[in-house]
Amino acid sequence: MTEITSKLSTALADRYKIERHLGEGGMATVYLAEDLKHKRKVAVKVLRPELAAVLGAERFVQEITTTANLQHPHILPLFDSGEADSFLYYVMPYIDGETLRDKLNRETQLGIEEAVQITRDVADALDYAHRHNVIHRDIKPENILLHEGRPMVADFGIALAVSAAAGGRMTETGLSLGTPHYMSPEQATAEKDLTSRSDIYSLGSVLYEMLTGSPPHVGSTAQQIIMKIVTDEARSVTELRKSIPPHVAAATAKALEKLPADRFGSAEAFADALGDTTFTVPASSGTKSTVGAVASAVRQRPSVVLGVFALAAVGLALFGWLRPVPRDVLRVGVVFGEEERVFSTQNRQFALAPDGSRIVYPGRGTSETAIQQLWVRDLNSPASRPLPGTEGGVAPFFSPDGEYVAFVASRQLRVVPVAGGSIQTLITDSVMPWGGDWSVDDWLYVTRNRRLTRVPSTGGVVEIVSIPDTSRGESFHEYPDAHPNGVHVLMQLWIRSVNETEIGVLSLETGEVSSLGRAVTGRFLPNGDIAYVTNTGDLMVATYDERAMAFAAPGTVLQRDVRIDNFAGAALFDVSNTGHLMYAPGSEQETGRVVWVDRAGDATPIDPEWGGWFFQPSLSPDGSRLAVFVLNAGGDALWTKDVSGGLPSQLTFGRGPFTSPAWGPDGRKVAFISQESWPSTMWQRNADGSGQAERFSVPPAKGTRSLIWSSDGWLVYNVERAVGEVDIRAWHPDSGTTERVVVEGGGVLWAPTVSPDGRWVAYVLREEFGKDEVFVTQFHDAGGDTWRVSVDGGSEPVWAHSGRELFYRTPGGELVSRRVDLSDVVRLGDVQPLFDASSFQSDPTSREYDVAPDDQRFVMIQRGVSTSTLMMVVNWLEELKALGR
Repeated sequence: MTEITSKLSTALADRYKIERHLGEGGMATVYLAEDLKHKRKVAVKVLRPELAAVLGAERFVQEITTTANLQHPHILPLFDSGEADSFLYYVMPYIDGETLRDKLNRETQLGIEEAVQITRDVADALDYAHRHNVIHRDIKPENILLHEGRPMVADFGIALAVSAAAGGRMTETGLSLGTPHYMSPEQATAEKDLTSRSDIYSLGSVLYEMLTGSPPHVGSTAQQIIMKIVTDEARSVTELRKSIPPHVAAATAKALEKLPADRFGSAEAFADALGDTTFTVPASSGTKSTVGAVASAVRQRPSVVLGVFALAAVGLALFGWLRPVPRDVLRVGVVFGEEERVFSTQNRQFALAPDGSRIVYPGRGTSETAIQQLWVRDLNSPASRPLPGTEGGVAPFFSPDGEYVAFVASRQLRVVPVAGGSIQTLITDSVMPWGGDWSVDDWLYVTRNRRLTRVPSTGGVVEIVSIPDTSRGESFHEYPDAHPNGVHVLMQLWIRSVNETEIGVLSLETGEVSSLGRAVTGRFLPNGDIAYVTNTGDLMVATYDERAMAFAAPGTVLQRDVRIDNFAGAALFDVSNTGHLMYAPGSEQETGRVVWVDRAGDATPIDPEWGGWFFQPSLSPDGSRLAVFVLNAGGDALWTKDVSGGLPSQLTFGRGPFTSPAWGPDGRKVAFISQESWPSTMWQRNADGSGQAERFSVPPAKGTRSLIWSSDGWLVYNVERAVGEVDIRAWHPDSGTTERVVVEGGGVLWAPTVSPDGRWVAYVLREEFGKDEVFVTQFHDAGGDTWRVSVDGGSEPVWAHSGRELFYRTPGGELVSRRVDLSDVVRLGDVQPLFDASSFQSDPTSREYDVAPDDQRFVMIQRGVSTSTLMMVVNWLEELKALGR
């Protein structure tokens, strides 16, 4: 290890472990390293010492942060940057592939189609960055990484950050920003105010080299190259390679015009020209062109051209839909191995690719720190494969071309290539895991803070497109599905006031929402009809009238026994654009069990005959009785049961749901949250079911999810004070309507639990990047000291009755115990792993287990079996035609 590498390793030792030197660039030295916090390989780029010497660290970091917000499938994201022991560095993902330079060194010239596709992808990235006012300034083959054949632009905005940080002192470094062969004329002549057209010239130069084997201008010195860039015309690519199509040669020529104003106005226009076989330029353009002697009299706008292609696509679709030759309808089971099963994750669970060739779904995690991650199953393959980087992912859905998967993890909307690669984050917070859709016009629709929202696939501003109509009791707009016309969006309307779901259609033009009636979830079919599932599991199809935003005729049942996830209100089915249906059969659905689990992880049912959709189990203070939220036993109600035997007893009645049961200190009453109205209210009832439920006088609160009753009579709960800010508050029945803040949320606070002596409260704080950690603070001293209990993530804290242990779950699903010594301060002992709890129900926002009085057993919910078989109906839509639809 060199002296510099050794010094760098020491400087970054608390964040990164430097493994080896990867290479040198014009501005930086590159090292392979391990990100110690996130356990991933990264590329650490350290600015050359002579460059760092004239840059102030503060200004460099300030400037480079403007590029950190760039999120695009073809842009390598910026993970980190900073200064350490005089080193200025920045960190990006490590891509296990090669650069375009490596590929050109090996192959010299690329295939025309491959070269054009790489250029169009890079142009798409440039267009996105330019619209965010970021110019790359150093586009070259060395900065284009190839991962599984897909280009990723690296060092985006780094040249800009260096230039801006250095101000007028760049001459002191002896360096110029940009690489001579790919500099635009204005960059070669050191113009200060470069525009996006400079990047277009550089990309044109890269395309030129991919097509011909060398850049447009070469020379023995940098000075010679720069002189040629400024004064000489490049030879036409067709002179060097006759097989290049005329429109590609013409687009290359226009990109290499000397005057910026003569080039394409945007990178998007460059990409469009490369895909437009009618594109031509005058013969006098910036290369010695033999192309385009006859200019097109009328240049079609890209939208017109796209319209022609769209009509052609519609024509082909109609041909496939109406062709007289019938196709066989086949019903087959898609079987999953024991290690590849589809997890029950309380949402739509799986998605079928638009072409029907594969599915994506949440399955078991393949690392020690993840309970689950996404898996992909190509339907022509007997096995599934995990999708790296998707740990914790749920609610996946495909891009229109089937090449990307969007999903929700840690309340963020993320995108990953199906082939694997860099993860892009499009929305950083508050995304609900209730399904989404990627429209043909490249918008991603998801539910965020109960509202339906959308974001461009390239990232950017998140738009609100619909807000629940509270006047009719709506609380959520969920499970969106965009119509192929790009104007309407189908979605689920949850009517909290009656605890029912409807499907409705949103007009993006007017904002009007039209209810189509009671149903669980629906999907637009390729012909514009709507498939939907009723609350009895019947899959129906109805003709949709776009103008009226209503059904034109009653629906027809085409499939029965489709599984419904009752908790999430999701029907488990999907339909491909090719007319295939995939669904989870309801017959395989198995409900959960309430079980005792000892400290070794061995489980025993409390009552083997008692099954249901159980949530939030809570033991009475003496451990003799259980209260639990049950979703499918007489409605969304709370039930109590003697753990030694006997029948369960229903405690609450009404529409519900009634959640978060909490036993009073003496075990005679059970408090709970009622969500019959919004905001939520808190109630209590005698545990034996006698008398009427009584409402507490504490004011109604938004977002109340966790409720406990402390040993000294305080009700403790969380309240959503503002979006992304959740407080923990407490109220005593003897205090009237006065509540107090226990912990004020600078973020999101979940799952409070008070120590047996009533002096300390443990809770979950969702930190930066969506990570949950368990903390402890004094219960009666707001704003006092806090101690972090969990190590590298934790959720669902529960105190031992002894007060000397705190139990919690790790991100990998393990239940652990940490010794605590409670005096005037909290002293923490070692973390003791207990058992793998990933097969038992969990919820980071509340708690899904409780501990017995002897602290030796836990009451938990054993989840129903994961799905081992999905049903595939090939050419399912042929059944519609057989019915004359």
